[in-house]
Amino acid sequence: MAEEEIMIEDDAIALEDTDDSVAKDIDVSNIIPFIMEKYQRAEDYRYQDEERWLRAYRNYRGLYGPDVQFTEAEKSRVFIKVTKTKTLAAYGQIVDVLFANNKFPLSIEPTELPEGVVADVHFDPKEPAQLSSPYGFEGDGMDFPAGATSTTLQEKLGPLQSKLESVEDKLKEGPGKTPTAIEFSPAMVAAKKMEKKIHDQLEESGANKNLRSSSFEMALFGTGIMKGPFATDKEYPNWNSDGNYDPMFKTVPQVEHVSVWNFYPDPDANNMDEAQFVIERHKLSRSQLRSLKKRPYFRGQVIDDCISMGENYNKKYWEDDLADYAPEHGIDRFEVLEYWGTVDTELLEENGVDIPDELKDFDELQANVWVLNNKLIRMVLNPFKPAKIPYVAAPYELNPYSFFGVGIAENMDDTQTLMNGFMRMAVDNAVLSGNLIVEVDETNLVPGQDLSLYPGKVFRRQGGAPGQAIFGTKFPNVSSENMMLFDKARQLADESTGLPSFAHGQTGVSGVGRTASGISMLMGAASGSIKTVIKNVDDYLLRPLGEGFFRFNMQFDFDPEIKGDLEVKARGTESLMANEVRSQRLMQFLNIASNPALAPFAKFQYVIREIAKSLDLDPDKVTNNMNEAALQAEIMKGFQAPLEPEQPAGAAPAGVDAMDPSGSGGGSIGVGQAPVPGEQGFSANGQAANTQPPQAVGGQQPPVAGIQ
Repeated sequence: MAEEEIMIEDDAIALEDTDDSVAKDIDVSNIIPFIMEKYQRAEDYRYQDEERWLRAYRNYRGLYGPDVQFTEAEKSRVFIKVTKTKTLAAYGQIVDVLFANNKFPLSIEPTELPEGVVADVHFDPKEPAQLSSPYGFEGDGMDFPAGATSTTLQEKLGPLQSKLESVEDKLKEGPGKTPTAIEFSPAMVAAKKMEKKIHDQLEESGANKNLRSSSFEMALFGTGIMKGPFATDKEYPNWNSDGNYDPMFKTVPQVEHVSVWNFYPDPDANNMDEAQFVIERHKLSRSQLRSLKKRPYFRGQVIDDCISMGENYNKKYWEDDLADYAPEHGIDRFEVLEYWGTVDTELLEENGVDIPDELKDFDELQANVWVLNNKLIRMVLNPFKPAKIPYVAAPYELNPYSFFGVGIAENMDDTQTLMNGFMRMAVDNAVLSGNLIVEVDETNLVPGQDLSLYPGKVFRRQGGAPGQAIFGTKFPNVSSENMMLFDKARQLADESTGLPSFAHGQTGVSGVGRTASGISMLMGAASGSIKTVIKNVDDYLLRPLGEGFFRFNMQFDFDPEIKGDLEVKARGTESLMANEVRSQRLMQFLNIASNPALAPFAKFQYVIREIAKSLDLDPDKVTNNMNEAALQAEIMKGFQAPLEPEQPAGAAPAGVDAMDPSGSGGGSIGVGQAPVPGEQGFSANGQAANTQPPQAVGGQQPPVAGIQ
């Protein structure tokens, strides 16, 4: 039923194509030039960005571009791929933030003053009923009757009203103030249900893989693009009772990665909030095109006509570089342009779009247009409310004057060139210095001889020719100086990228970095530059993506228990702090808050959950909620009292010597009676009581008790 309702809602919001417009092509002479003009402007504007991306890709792959010219003396073509190392290190840090604790760093929380659903309510079963005044009269204003306020408490509870009907007459707004008060948090309940639903949708949509792809391009090229959420029909495997495959289809939100190479934003925009339009370039096969006919509002007949006309895909100049200069060959693909943005309302009506009455007063509307072979294959109004372009673009390093950001490769472009140059010089010098340079005086040799050198070579001299005919010269080795310059360039790369080499596994750190505390200090300092990157991930990727899923669920999901005055918060920056440092600080706070004078002001449940997160543990699995914690505390009380073992009747207590005649129970070291001469145990038996201590061998006195 929910699936049907979603489709109905989608139908109500999206453009309703007529049968004729879907079945055949219509006059779109105005809309096609409009889209193509936008596409050409965006393509021309981003030419410089494409050149930057090409240099970044070559540095990552270790490839020299056509602009690099080598002299005849340069023999080495070595390429030191430090750019790749730095890029993967930054990519790894971003992925660690996105998937810390196996959860997306997204949370849904109530607003400070939630509307529609109250933050807290409570009732106290032991609170005495309020006595009415014996002196009052009905209508004196001393007692407010039910319904006197404009919005009652039960109306604010929304979907939780049915669950609290048994105590509705006792509910009071706000947190409880007595130990016996029972509290409810309707707004928080809705927030947590919405949060779990969004996390589940992200998992089902394959967001893990798509986010990793976007994060990689963000680190390398400077910008990561994500599309979504958008509705799609997902197939769920199912077999009926007869064993036949009977799949289930469900409309679910979907996200996907969009490469920067296929993304053409508004040239006048610096971010997605300012963009009036974006265009995505698709490279589709015949089967992919035919699958579009199954999706709503695609013109099936027009798609078939375009397929019959043949492939129309034209390679861009940069595609050969990305394919490692692959030879020219025919491409069995179609180029499809997907437009999202504003279109004049008059132009939409001219091309067969049925504009709802409530939108006819607007000069322009958000629309989605697909173009193939200069033909319109889909044209609908933006189905999302509010109308928003379903793309997010996250910069690695923000460029305030451009839509596309700056990546690792661009930041260290010059230092990468320097490292390559110094290393090539060192290699060429090592080759020269490792071999002798031979000088030959041919006047001293018999003419016509082969002057090549090899072991056992014999040269014939002319008779009577004086002096040495063959000389060997060793080229000086200055490669160590070149390597010093290489190391300096590498240090500059560390500074320009904000990713020191020790942060991604380089050994040989000297000075303060040789100690554990020193390396912790260095890692803390190194995290300063990456914090800005993670903040960009929060602001431009996680939060817009979470808000997109939130709006999708608020519009298309009919579960009332997930709805409320809620807000999306990205927690990527919080998870950036080194786990060790974070756990230490949390433990320090926990020790301070254990002071009885400070304990009432600390939120111990939050602290315990954060400690679990810092240890890479799932707090939902290793921590208890308040009710579970209270039950656990009662159980632990039984283990705090010492357990005394039962003693048999008449037995001496534990630790008491049963043979002690004093009966004092002093244990094994109790006070006893000293033996007297003649008794067993007396050391001087057989000697006079007053005899002197015996002499030791050699005439030395034996040691006296107590004197060493």
